[in-house]
Amino acid sequence: MKIGLISDVHANLPALETVLDDMPAVDRIYCAGDVVGYNPWPAECVERVREVATATVRGNHDRTVETPERYGANRMAEAGLEHAKASLSDDQREWIGDLPRAETFAGDRYLLVHSHPAAEREDAYVYPEEFPTLDRHMGEYAGIVLGHTHVQGCREVAGGFVCNPGSVGQPRDGDPRAGYAVLDTTAEGVDAVETHRVEYDVDRVAEAVREADLPETTAERLYEGK
Repeated sequence: MKIGLISDVHANLPALETVLDDMPAVDRIYCAGDVVGYNPWPAECVERVREVATATVRGNHDRTVETPERYGANRMAEAGLEHAKASLSDDQREWIGDLPRAETFAGDRYLLVHSHPAAEREDAYVYPEEFPTLDRHMGEYAGIVLGHTHVQGCREVAGGFVCNPGSVGQPRDGDPRAGYAVLDTTAEGVDAVETHRVEYDVDRVAEAVREADLPETTAERLYEGK
C-alpha cells in the first residue's frame, strides 16, 4: 500500500493543491495536523483535507482555534487563528474540535501524531536529529509520523522509522518548497519513506496574506522557508 503523508498545511491552499497534484498515486492520505493557522484559507483547507485524508490528528493550532489569545506573544500565530475562528463554519469548527491527539493506521503498524508521541509532551518539538530519542515509543510500531517543527526528515529508529513529511504550508528548514512524503508499507525501516518537495505560487499566498490583513511577516517567511 502507498500512503501519502502531509502535515502543517496552515491554511495555505495553493501549497496544498500543488502537493496533492504532485503526489504520485497513493491508496490513502494521512495528515499530521495543523490544518489551520497563519495563512488566509483555513476554511478551504479544512474542506480539502476532509475530502482527501483518511485520518487527521490535531495540531496545536487546530486545538486553539477558539482561543487565539493564547498566542498573544506571537502576533503571526494569533492573527492566523483569529482569521480561522472568523472564517470557519460551525461544522468545520466542530470537525477541528473533534480531531484526536493520535491515530494508528495500516493495521496499527504506524503511529500518527502532531508532535511528541507522549501525551504529557503534546506540544514538544522533536527535530530530525532528535528522532533517535523516540526509540522507547516505537514499541511494536514500524514507524512514527509527526509534524510540528516544519522541518522535513526521516531517521531509522529501533528497526523502524520516525518521519516528519515536512510542512505543506510553512516550511522552516530553509527550503521554501512545500513538503510531503510517501510511505510504502511493503518496505521496512527508513527506506519505506520517500520525501518530496514541490514549488508552488508563493506570490499568490503573499498577496492573499496582505488582502486578509494578516501580518506581513507571515508572507515574508514563505519566501525564505523559515
